[in-house]
Amino acid sequence: MKHAKRLQSLMLGLSLTVAGVPAWAADTAAAAGKYAGTGGPVPFEMNLQPPATQIAHEVYDLHTWMMIICMVIFVAVFGVMFYSIFKHRKSLGHKPASFHESTTVEIAWTVVPFLIVIGMALPATRTVVGMKDTSNADITIKATGMQWKWGYDYLKGEGEGIAFLSNLSTPRSQVGGPGVAPSEKRGDNYLIEVDNEVVVPVNKKIRIVLTANDVIHAWSIPAFAVKQDAIPGFVRDTWFKADHIGTYRGNCAELCGKEHAFMPIVVKVVSAEDYKVWVAGEKKKMAALADDPSKTWTIDELKTKGEKVYTTNCIVCHQANGKGLPGAFAALDGSKVVNGPKAEQIKVLLHGQKTGAFPSEMPAWKQLSDTDIAAVITYTRNNWSNKAEENIVQPAEVLAARK
Repeated sequence: MKHAKRLQSLMLGLSLTVAGVPAWAADTAAAAGKYAGTGGPVPFEMNLQPPATQIAHEVYDLHTWMMIICMVIFVAVFGVMFYSIFKHRKSLGHKPASFHESTTVEIAWTVVPFLIVIGMALPATRTVVGMKDTSNADITIKATGMQWKWGYDYLKGEGEGIAFLSNLSTPRSQVGGPGVAPSEKRGDNYLIEVDNEVVVPVNKKIRIVLTANDVIHAWSIPAFAVKQDAIPGFVRDTWFKADHIGTYRGNCAELCGKEHAFMPIVVKVVSAEDYKVWVAGEKKKMAALADDPSKTWTIDELKTKGEKVYTTNCIVCHQANGKGLPGAFAALDGSKVVNGPKAEQIKVLLHGQKTGAFPSEMPAWKQLSDTDIAAVITYTRNNWSNKAEENIVQPAEVLAARK
């Protein structure tokens, strides 16, 4: 049955090639169904994930080609070695040959490895050059790595102006802890699911511009053959062009702190029509969330909204009780900044705070709206044991501090 399916897939690829469709597209489309449930790794899978882009397919083929070359060399070298040892052993009366050098051998072991290296380097170089060509992109998206989530800004192309944060959506009840079993059954997409996916149209070249606002992160989607570091103070870029609709999952691939395993990447590839619908919906949603900074909020309204902002963005480092992590992240409960002049706390959230030592530096949160920043500051100033004199911050104050 297994061989019959392989033959069927091969015949499909052959027929599509004759019809003018690349065989690799047929291979990846056939393999995609196997990964449709997760869009990511599959248990007990021994090979690379099925490629979803032409570059990924080239990488897949290169990997297979290199493995074949290595296997042939391995078999040839060890085959000759074991044959020589077995057939020319001393017990059969063989005596070692005595010769100093051989011009033929010298030429052979120089020319043959050179040809092997050229045979490996040429196709690999062509693919690497293709990976670096980010020109003529249809859509440009900025991805910002931060501890521990991703921020996305659609800079150019259809969807320009859309921005959102992408957080892990796996409930903490599924994670557990040291010596503590999870209280909820883990889902199929455990630790590779997010609350806001990156949505892109199929068959469009997507350029990803990468940076980070704290430490080095890495944006990686194996099915796209994409992995690029996001480095604070630098701008790197990469690209992909997905060839069929689906959901594809990856992770931060650079050790970035204790929550490194909790910042997945999810890209949802949709049809051109569905992408237009998504863009319209996101812009409508952003317009609805864009609060008038001149509006005056009550302290209860700000505290309620601020608790949600704190839970989404701050709780990982500063903890639900505001105590932080000793030696790593500052406590907000009893903090001099939180209980001091509100202008200083606004400045910290907008521009971050570099300490140079533990506790870890505070990243800038200027990507949050004026209302969100005002709300979370008001929440921290009126929560736990904090009793700040300046206990309320309005969005207009945050807007003024941005200028």
